[in-house]
Amino acid sequence: MFNQDIVNNFQNKETPFYYYDLELLKRTLKACADAADKYRFHVHFALKANFNSRVLQTVKDAGLGADCVSGGEVKKAIESGFNAQQVVFAGVGKSDREINYALDQDIFAFNVESIQELEVINELARAKNKIARVAIRINPNVDAHTHHYITTGLDENKFGINSWDLQSVADALKQSTNLSFLGIHFHVGSQILDMNVFKSLCVKVNEMQAWFEERGMPVKVLNVGGGLGVDYHQPDTNPIADFEAYFKIFADFLTVKPHQEVHFELGRALVAQCSSLISRVLYMKHGIKKNFAVLDAGMTELMRPALYQAYHKIENISKLGQPETMAYDVVGPICESSDCFGKDVNLPTTQRGDLIALRTAGAYGEVMASAYNLRPDIKHVYSED
Repeated sequence: MFNQDIVNNFQNKETPFYYYDLELLKRTLKACADAADKYRFHVHFALKANFNSRVLQTVKDAGLGADCVSGGEVKKAIESGFNAQQVVFAGVGKSDREINYALDQDIFAFNVESIQELEVINELARAKNKIARVAIRINPNVDAHTHHYITTGLDENKFGINSWDLQSVADALKQSTNLSFLGIHFHVGSQILDMNVFKSLCVKVNEMQAWFEERGMPVKVLNVGGGLGVDYHQPDTNPIADFEAYFKIFADFLTVKPHQEVHFELGRALVAQCSSLISRVLYMKHGIKKNFAVLDAGMTELMRPALYQAYHKIENISKLGQPETMAYDVVGPICESSDCFGKDVNLPTTQRGDLIALRTAGAYGEVMASAYNLRPDIKHVYSED
């Protein structure tokens, strides 16, 4: 991603900031759309991955819908120009205020995660004399083989409705006069690189749609979520996820009837590689066993390493082309021992003032930033500027 001209442009900019390569984002979106269009699949972008305004504008212009998990995300999607009929609202804890806002916007569907939520949406829709379209999020009990913090499809997770509650769900739907049953929804986790996980998901989806149809409840939408992972270790070698292989799994193993639509909710795979967190070395500390590079960015700007020991490739872009000669613990300025981006990271000889890039930070980077330690709001630099 980086060359000397880009680095020279960074020299006089205040750090830390997120650098967005919008051209890479556009190529990624096109690759996704081209692969999905072969099978007439519908793709919604998961705003929880990134809600930067320029990113959302680019995603909207590519024709994608919006997958939201809060009322704030629904509002952001609408204000960013997404068609309300391409907005879906998931989340295990939707408040009445959030549901009412989404009803007022006439969004495409609520992905419902409990029987009680069905009852609440029905009551709120009745008060507005509206019919709310709902999809039932089913817990498929499929192991995503990923970090336990980002696994969402097991019986032990808080998400979705378990199979033993489905009859009660069906009964509640039939009794809810202000709900329209649209389809079924699944999401097994994130950063999934093993395509066999998606094969297993297809088996479960096929079983579940048959269960509903056998009870006289036609399924119009099969929403299989997202979860496709990216290459954090070699972002320049593999900047765009393998959308062709991903969508082909569902085309080959999912039973899709002529009247049905297949929907996806991709986030990380679309935006992760298009952004890096750019930071500057504040201080070097040399110990007996450790060398530390202390950056001006910390866990307040990029939470993933502290939250679940996530890996991000770390590069000294002030020393492009120079050999990696020393190992450093790359740490931030926050008063927490967990504020560490990487241990024993091999870098060129590093000094105060060097620019450091934390790669593949476009997903769950900026959106998870906080003001802990009264840190200032994160800044942005865009390739097109």
